[in-house]
Amino acid sequence: MLRSVRPLLLVIAWILPAFGQDADLLRHPSERHLRNIRQLTFGGTNAEAYFSHDFTKLSFQSTRDPYGCDQIFTMKLDGTDQQLVSTGKGVTTCAAFLPGDRRVVYASTHASSPDCIPRPDKSKGYVWGVYGSYDLYTVNADGSDLRVLAATPAYDAEATVSPVGDKIVFTSSRDGDLDLYTMNIDGSDVRRVTNQFGYDGGAFFSWSGQRLVYRGYHHTDSSGIAEYKALLAEQLVRPTRMEIFTINVDGTDRRQLTNNGAANFAPFFHPSDRRIVFSSNVDDPKGRTFHVYQIGDDGSRLEQITYGGTFNSFPMFNRDGTKLVFVSDRNAKGRYEFNVFIADWVE
Repeated sequence: MLRSVRPLLLVIAWILPAFGQDADLLRHPSERHLRNIRQLTFGGTNAEAYFSHDFTKLSFQSTRDPYGCDQIFTMKLDGTDQQLVSTGKGVTTCAAFLPGDRRVVYASTHASSPDCIPRPDKSKGYVWGVYGSYDLYTVNADGSDLRVLAATPAYDAEATVSPVGDKIVFTSSRDGDLDLYTMNIDGSDVRRVTNQFGYDGGAFFSWSGQRLVYRGYHHTDSSGIAEYKALLAEQLVRPTRMEIFTINVDGTDRRQLTNNGAANFAPFFHPSDRRIVFSSNVDDPKGRTFHVYQIGDDGSRLEQITYGGTFNSFPMFNRDGTKLVFVSDRNAKGRYEFNVFIADWVE
């Protein structure tokens, strides 16, 4: 039913220019940096869509029938040829293509249990699970030849790959806190990058491969520290306040870009390595509406990018900065529907 709407939208988009109206039906009028927005998925909860190294495909996670929780898929840039890559068991997150685009790295809990992990107790408020059952795997892009990349009793997830092709960054609780680590593509030479007590995660490399951008929050008051420790002991974290940071891959020159007390996450470098796009609820007093923003690598020139819908996140540029892929609830037919979109980027 949902797919039948797509041809109609294309026909309308072709007809409207004759009447002097905006043919970009999925674009909010205030989204001046975006043009020609195309919807790539229709239905389900889709998230974290990231380009392959040759920019012809996307990896993404999706909860869709018959799966009760997130699994990893790939697709072409026009939304066709959607293929399951993960096992279809357990819970998965954060997939990225490895150099050469023949293999994909992602995190999964399937070795611990084939079932979906129950959602955290609502009495704890809004929390994320950082379960020790998450391990890192690589797999052929057709879903074959599954291999363990990193498996510890701790949380190992949120892996992304350097555009240079030499390193993977990931988040782990292996040393008793949630910190960033790097390793070689084959899993060797694991090195800890961050050491501040508190959550550090969701990292991406700069296009030069020399810096990382990530979300983090480090409590300084005793009550906040106590709550963080108590939640971490239950393999949980509260993401309602996260700031954006950059750091060299060797752990030096850490810089805080935001300090607004909001939930800032999903940062990614512009190809110039001088700007960063990310998602935030900074402009919603109730904290429920998320939009994509961009900011200079020195923390200046904050600018809102998206305005359509109530949730926009996981932005990622292609190498020449002409395309932006992101996830949004615009054009959704249900409360928990989030889809992948791709747009032309306009400076």
